[in-house]
Amino acid sequence: MAAEIFVANIAEKVLKKLESQVSKEACLLWGVESDWKGLKNTLSTVKAVLFDAEKKQGHNQELTVWLGKLKEVFLDAQDVLDEFECEELRSQVVEKQGSIAMKVRHFLSCSNPLLFRINMGHKIKDIRTRLDDIAADKAKFHLSELAENMHVVRGREMTHSFVHPLEVIGREHDKENIVKHLMNVVDGQNVLVIPIVGIGGLGKTVLAKLVFNDARVVEHFELKFWVCVSDDFILKQLLVKILRSIADENWNDLDEEQLQKHLRNVLDGRKFLLVLDDVWNKDRNKWIELRNLLMGGANGSKILVTTRSPSVASMMGTMPSYNLKGLPHNECMSLFVKWALEDREERQHANLVEIGDEIVKKCKGVPLAVKSLGSLLYSKLDEKDWKLVKDNEMWKLERKEGDILSALQLSYNLMPPYLKECFAYCSLYPKDHKYLSMELIQLWMAHDLIQKSPIENQELEDIGNQYIEELYSRSFLEDYKDFGSL
Repeated sequence: MAAEIFVANIAEKVLKKLESQVSKEACLLWGVESDWKGLKNTLSTVKAVLFDAEKKQGHNQELTVWLGKLKEVFLDAQDVLDEFECEELRSQVVEKQGSIAMKVRHFLSCSNPLLFRINMGHKIKDIRTRLDDIAADKAKFHLSELAENMHVVRGREMTHSFVHPLEVIGREHDKENIVKHLMNVVDGQNVLVIPIVGIGGLGKTVLAKLVFNDARVVEHFELKFWVCVSDDFILKQLLVKILRSIADENWNDLDEEQLQKHLRNVLDGRKFLLVLDDVWNKDRNKWIELRNLLMGGANGSKILVTTRSPSVASMMGTMPSYNLKGLPHNECMSLFVKWALEDREERQHANLVEIGDEIVKKCKGVPLAVKSLGSLLYSKLDEKDWKLVKDNEMWKLERKEGDILSALQLSYNLMPPYLKECFAYCSLYPKDHKYLSMELIQLWMAHDLIQKSPIENQELEDIGNQYIEELYSRSFLEDYKDFGSL
């Protein structure tokens, strides 16, 4: 599928510029009032259907091309309006503070009012013509006028990588089974590898965290390490991550031989638990290379692996894989209600709970899908919003068994356009990248992705934090740690 085109947010910015006081004064001063109004009217008409167009572009290549053409015109319009505003401000400075010589230079320069008026008049007319031609094609796509989804999270509390047992629904039995495996000592094998296998979104990592922080496990193992492996199974990087989890030092300065020596010394004769989370590597030689360095632990040491791949589990495991299943429907409903409704609202809105029951059935026991859609509906108490999710065409797309993309795609489609742009910017980071939220917010600000709030004196940084909170609540960011204000 072609890359998604974001247009609605740009259209909104252009429209605001057209309606600004500086722009209104400029269009009167430079004699382009007629084309200015025509551009504004066409833009307003097109903008009304852009939310629907952005939702449907994934199924219609021609619609994506149409949005791409609109984006080019909107960006050109933005540039021209910036020129107008800049020239208007410069003219005011020259008029108020300029000497006679400065005014003469201004008249003889490329900013000569007469030349500028002719040049800008042509540019505005060209943009209006292009926009009119493109807008004329919108009828063939049968687009509807939709209001922008301005849903904002109502201050749901951020969590961190530690998972409190009371915050997890329905994995107590699985946790007990894994804990028993970890406590069990097998003669002749000082280090055992236990794989947890399941599709994305089932909660393998959450289950591993529950186990990792269980009081019995904490007492049983002398050392505990947590490593997120992800796509890159590179020995030196893994050694650094393991050592850093017990001592936050600059291990990167050491070469691989020195790192191996440090790890062997740390593990020597000590019972340890190592969690290797989200493993994709299928190269057995790479795994054996790491495994051999971990064999120096005391008898009873364990390695807990989470992976989506049964073949990875088979290659790494010394015990049968623990195949994680979906949550039963009643537990999925409890999770959904927790994220979609306040505790006091469940009884008051039995009609919504009934619709929610149908939505949860479509999630097929996958907690991430349930949580994502529950969060999407949080604070929405209108039946039509819930039915929009229940009856959405996204559920009809052919997916592999257990695929959660339908639920996440639906949640993504219903994002406000400005939030989509910010989330798309996150794709510039590699998978599992750890970043500082303020650094990301400043980059969003530099690219003009954060919308100014109608609330007076609200800083862009605060709005950016709201965006991060919203993305987290929709399950598009994970393992968020709130270190407070700097």
